[in-house]
Amino acid sequence: MTGRARPSIPRTVPATAPVAVVASLLALVVAATLALGGPGPAPRAVADDTAVAAAARTTPNPVTPGGFTGLGFDQCLAPEQWKMDRWLQSSPFLAVGIYISGKSRGCREQPNLTPTWIRTQLAKGWRLLPITLGPQASCLRSFPRYGDDPTINPKPGRNGGYSLARTQGRTEADTTVRDALALGLTKGSTLFYDLEGFDHKNTDCRESALSFLSAWTQRLHALGWRSGVYSSAGSGILALDEARRKRPGTFVLPDTLWIARWDGVANTSTTYIPDDGWRRNRIKQYRGGHKERWGQVTINIDSNYLDVGNGSVAAPETHCGGVKVDLPSYGWLSVPRTGYRAPRDQVRALQCFLRERKLYAGQLNGNYNPRVVTAVRAWQKRTGQPQRSGWTRKNWMTLLATGTKPVLKVGSYGAPVRRLQRTLNAADPAARLTVSGVVTSATVAAVRRWQQANRLEVSGVVGADDWPQLAKGNR
Repeated sequence: MTGRARPSIPRTVPATAPVAVVASLLALVVAATLALGGPGPAPRAVADDTAVAAAARTTPNPVTPGGFTGLGFDQCLAPEQWKMDRWLQSSPFLAVGIYISGKSRGCREQPNLTPTWIRTQLAKGWRLLPITLGPQASCLRSFPRYGDDPTINPKPGRNGGYSLARTQGRTEADTTVRDALALGLTKGSTLFYDLEGFDHKNTDCRESALSFLSAWTQRLHALGWRSGVYSSAGSGILALDEARRKRPGTFVLPDTLWIARWDGVANTSTTYIPDDGWRRNRIKQYRGGHKERWGQVTINIDSNYLDVGNGSVAAPETHCGGVKVDLPSYGWLSVPRTGYRAPRDQVRALQCFLRERKLYAGQLNGNYNPRVVTAVRAWQKRTGQPQRSGWTRKNWMTLLATGTKPVLKVGSYGAPVRRLQRTLNAADPAARLTVSGVVTSATVAAVRRWQQANRLEVSGVVGADDWPQLAKGNR
């Protein structure tokens, strides 16, 4: 991770990879399948900093990271708020790793990392990955880093249980929980221990490190938190997985693995461990320290792909007692005439949406009748559009986009995503998105086409500049 010793693992993509490589990696991420089930709060919609402050007084912080499948980054220093806001609006990232504890961390001073910073990021939709970098493996030459930061005690003790290392693990867990609570993080969140790459063939070094992590995890669980471990694929991660497969029950294993494997592939796979280990509870740091620029802000980061808490999944929705409103297209509608009758499924969806806005009280029968025309004109008047008996794609967009306006990108899910997908299906007859409530690669591609057509920043991220244009019906 940035600001630390680099993992001792093979790499195929250097930290100085060219822009073309970065673009190809992002394309791989966008192409990933995100419709995975699981619990966890969806990113909440907060219009501005005033709303964030108001929410902070009444709403507890959500558990983090929760269920999520998508991109994240980590950096040594927690970025300033204005940088986080720029990256929220423009970057593909929706998760961020932050160093909250540990005497061996590269950034002992964190001037931006306050309870307000934590609450603000969570309220705006960021998923946080709190990291501790404390005692490191005894055979790692680059530590102690400062002289007052002890390494893990490698002595096996009389019974070979590495009791001193276990005591260190429990102590570090207590310290991390204290620091997490002071920042306002919520019980049930995952706290990650950063164990840098070491010689896993050194028996006492490996066994003491595993004993330390076991005690760390056991103590976190007792205190009501989830445990995560970051390490290099070829050392700490490999040692944990070998313990899982060959010595089950010997150690208390973490809930989530954060795998440092700089192979440039934005997924959670690695040849070092089989896919059945920590299935859907993995993060992979697929690229090490490099600079990226989003929203005219450059930050030196490591890039990560997350699939945690069973992934991103949207809760089902019901409208008007079961009316089907998620359609592949929302087109032009009008009163019946010779040779024309408006598609019943679209009319029924329109009747439902207008009923939800208290403009239509008739039957949901799919007939484009005079009561529908009255409701249509009422909506057109409400939104400042020409009042006609017909219903256009622009009218559809103004209706479907109405609601909260959160930032949406890969990994986002929930009702706002469904509204976005429906609106894009109205804007572009060729879009024909599945209204899943999860931002998929197809959703990102449709967003990019729409942004290009409207001369907006072509980022695939729907933010503050995009929602007003969608709500105006700009196709």
